[in-house]
Amino acid sequence: MAAASLVALFQFPAEFILPRARRAPTRPQAVLNNKTDIQQRMLVPYELQRGQSRVFHQLPSGLNLEVIEQKRSFGTDDNDSNGAQIENPPLVFVHGSYHAAWCWAEHWLPFFASSGFDCYALSLLGQGESDAPGGSVAGTLQTHAGDVADFIQKNIKVPPVILGHSFGGLIIQYYLANTRIGKSSDTKQLYPQLAGAVLICSVPPSGNSGLVWRYLFSKPLAAFKVTRSLAAKAFQTDLSLCKETFFSPMMEDNIVKRYQELLKESSQMPLFDLRKLNASLPVPAPPEKSSSANVLVLGASGDFIVDGQGLNETASFYGVSPARVEGVAHDMMLDCEWDKGARVILSWLNARN
Repeated sequence: MAAASLVALFQFPAEFILPRARRAPTRPQAVLNNKTDIQQRMLVPYELQRGQSRVFHQLPSGLNLEVIEQKRSFGTDDNDSNGAQIENPPLVFVHGSYHAAWCWAEHWLPFFASSGFDCYALSLLGQGESDAPGGSVAGTLQTHAGDVADFIQKNIKVPPVILGHSFGGLIIQYYLANTRIGKSSDTKQLYPQLAGAVLICSVPPSGNSGLVWRYLFSKPLAAFKVTRSLAAKAFQTDLSLCKETFFSPMMEDNIVKRYQELLKESSQMPLFDLRKLNASLPVPAPPEKSSSANVLVLGASGDFIVDGQGLNETASFYGVSPARVEGVAHDMMLDCEWDKGARVILSWLNARN
């Protein structure tokens, strides 16, 4: 009974998780599109770094996605062995729950831009400074993937590499399952071709249920902590729990505190209704012939949320060997040794050319 109750709490239906009282109530879409309305902006805004810009991509619904972009640095173009210029694919970054575009802008956008890649980090609806849709949750696996596809179709001229973290990785998996070659033009327009995908500490194709049950029986204390941290959102007020959930033990408290405030303000509403999400899983298998078959599955040795079995499940699903970065935690793009994961990805990107 206790185990079942804990699972139920961890998968707490998102429609019952209410936005914080400081948020204005949901209003009609026409009002939500007004980006001068301070109620629809993060209460702790992220200050962009040099070379970064914030734009808004309008979806067919009329709602806007926040996009932080950073173009590649001048003089970073590479040449192949014959002297021909290599055009690196653009990189599109998709965050997970309680995060937004800023989590990529802190370290990884400057790193990859300086390495010759145009970078675009999206904030999904209801997250960061993106508009909040009507209803109690930000969207579904299908709608979030569709929003990413709409951005790529209308803004990216060549097939990009798409990178997703945690639940953002699950969104990418749905995208991959719907990317096909040789099908109707409508299908290709809905999910444009990709040059590849990187799944970073990703929720596996079957969802988080298996993770929860394994934690319950193998690490009950950790199960309680992750439940309290994420389902009950205690990471927002408990600094030590926030560190344990997302970061390495050696991360300085003042840095964790800054990220904690940004995490707290990043979600205007839950990313999913987890009950409905889990009912729709696993994600479909990727097509046999797909432009997105080139997949890197990347995990972290200190991941408090996605265990080794979850990492292996995702890698097996795509028929690849997983890569695991030692000495970093779940939020490897923000952790104190953030460059470790970035360099693994850069090596993988360069090996594709």
